[in-house]
Amino acid sequence: MLLYACTIFLSAFLLFQIQPMIAKVILPWFGGSAAVWTTCMLFFQVVLLAGYLYAHLLIRRVETRRQWMLHALLLAAAVAMLPVHPDESWKPVGDENPTLRILGLLASTIGLPYFMLSTTGPLVQAWYARSHPGSVPYRLFALSNLASMLALLSYPVLIEPRLAIGMQTGTWSAVFGTFAALCAVTGYRSLRATAAARESEAEQVVRPTGAPKLLWVLLAACPSMLLLSVTQYLTQDIAPMPFLWIAPLSLYLLTFILCFDAAGWYRRNWFLAALGPAVAMMLYLIWAKADYTAPMVWEIVLLCAGFFVCGMVCHGELARLKPHPSHLTGYYLMISIGGAVGGVAVGIGAPYLLNANYELPISLALCALLAGLMVLRAGGLSRRWAAPAATAAVALAVFAGVVMRDSVRNSLHLARNFYGSLRVREVGVPGEWEAARALRHGLIEHGAQYTHPQRRRMLTNYYCGNCGIGMAMASMAAERPRKVGVIGLGVGTMAAYGRPGDEFRFYEINPLILDVAQEYFTFLKDSGSKVQVEIGDGRLLLEREEPQRFDALAVDAFSGDSVPVHLLTKEAMQLYFRHLKPEGVLGLHITNRYLNLIPVVERAAWAMDKDILVVKTEDDEEGVCYHNTWALLSRKGGFAAWKAGKTAQRPAAAPWFRLWTDDYSNLYSALM
Repeated sequence: MLLYACTIFLSAFLLFQIQPMIAKVILPWFGGSAAVWTTCMLFFQVVLLAGYLYAHLLIRRVETRRQWMLHALLLAAAVAMLPVHPDESWKPVGDENPTLRILGLLASTIGLPYFMLSTTGPLVQAWYARSHPGSVPYRLFALSNLASMLALLSYPVLIEPRLAIGMQTGTWSAVFGTFAALCAVTGYRSLRATAAARESEAEQVVRPTGAPKLLWVLLAACPSMLLLSVTQYLTQDIAPMPFLWIAPLSLYLLTFILCFDAAGWYRRNWFLAALGPAVAMMLYLIWAKADYTAPMVWEIVLLCAGFFVCGMVCHGELARLKPHPSHLTGYYLMISIGGAVGGVAVGIGAPYLLNANYELPISLALCALLAGLMVLRAGGLSRRWAAPAATAAVALAVFAGVVMRDSVRNSLHLARNFYGSLRVREVGVPGEWEAARALRHGLIEHGAQYTHPQRRRMLTNYYCGNCGIGMAMASMAAERPRKVGVIGLGVGTMAAYGRPGDEFRFYEINPLILDVAQEYFTFLKDSGSKVQVEIGDGRLLLEREEPQRFDALAVDAFSGDSVPVHLLTKEAMQLYFRHLKPEGVLGLHITNRYLNLIPVVERAAWAMDKDILVVKTEDDEEGVCYHNTWALLSRKGGFAAWKAGKTAQRPAAAPWFRLWTDDYSNLYSALM
């Protein structure tokens, strides 16, 4: 038992260590978008499905000794692919489909090692059941989920803060070699099982029919959809912290652990009774958010608690339907199919079929209807509750529809793609003095413009004249043309600084942003300067361009409060200064509700021997300009020192704060 347990534990641990690790490596290549993680999750679920299918076919169709030989050969091939580190040739170079690019990158980099890890759970459990007739191997499934959760929690707390990326991938590759050897030994030990024991046991077992298999798929698909949609909602609409995906994924794994460890954890009547209020509470939080925002911590706690109840119901019912161990590979195959269906629905289907974030209400409605179906199928005392349960399920589904309708009211335009969902809303009565349009990504406003002809060139939000970048623009000589670079287009507000003869060059990764800025806002059209917009990741585009000799370069490419770390590393800032004139100014917009990014840029300025001036601006009384923080960097004795009254000093190197580089960054160190 110990050998099988160690093999499964190590495989599951490696499986969930590589997920955040590889996502962290490729995140900068695709603009730091939250969709990178969703696409990675889709890849992981599809490869998991392939691994479970392989295990099922291997056990059912291949003779015992050949099973071991084939698996050992594939393990050796996976070891030959090490170490796992993506080739830079996979970096996007144009307008390629980022989803397909990421999937291809992952397949070529970690495809076979991840596939072999995915096969281990069902395959080793089948080997154990064959070697120990009469045993129940399902607790090994709970053990694998425990290992997965430990890996998930240990990465941001222990691994990421202490090891650079190269060391992380190297260590993971070395441990994978140990796993491959252990798995081969486990398979060899299982060869002692006799075919007679397997046949005599199989004769006494009823083969699962189509209806239970369909329920296995549905009960696995629903929590998978909820996992991704809750994660997306948390990281885009509440607290866009890049590491917040850990909470729902940990709860998802915890429900698997509890439901498959022992039957007593899932009290069916209790959790079914709690499901209705949990779903209603989550729908209400979404519905009420347009008019009232609950305290962030409470909203996160309530959503996670509701998700936990939904996960316990789905996985609890799934555990109640588990078949005899002789059919466990088919059972796990159906579970993986459900997980992949949920991942494809949210990761691919939703961005291309829906124009707003409707996944969470849809997933909650499906969960309520599925729970109602399980009550209808139940016998005994639960049957008394069939009609009320069915009525409640339908009512919750209708409520979900109302939530979806109301969540986008007052919208002038809705659009969505890989980089997120955009909403243009009309504020006030068109034609009146206060009328305006605003662009939102989740709950974060990315720019606004007054529509009255006399006010539409007015600077708004984070770009007003008294803010950091406004000070930098005002410092430039009025008698000569200026060349300004801007990473992050928004609605084009920076173009309002343009004068005849000036040149403004924008870098924007999301083509939908450009469409919205041109169709619903007029900053680009009204600017007196020459305006160019390049589509692509700003850093990657600058890496390929000749020095632009900007007078100023403004970096404001954050999605909500989510931080594209690759734009704040020492190497990134060295690149920015390569494109600036000797007297040029670098402006970094570092406003954030959850992270203190000032030490990040101060540490980089110290490492590069640059002056830095941090400018904080508060909300104005008219509501035109918002609270914002800009960090302005210049050469020694340049703009930053002059603006500070020649008192700006080289920032003291904080010994407790480690310099962010392309090989190391740690968002936990920047938490407020």
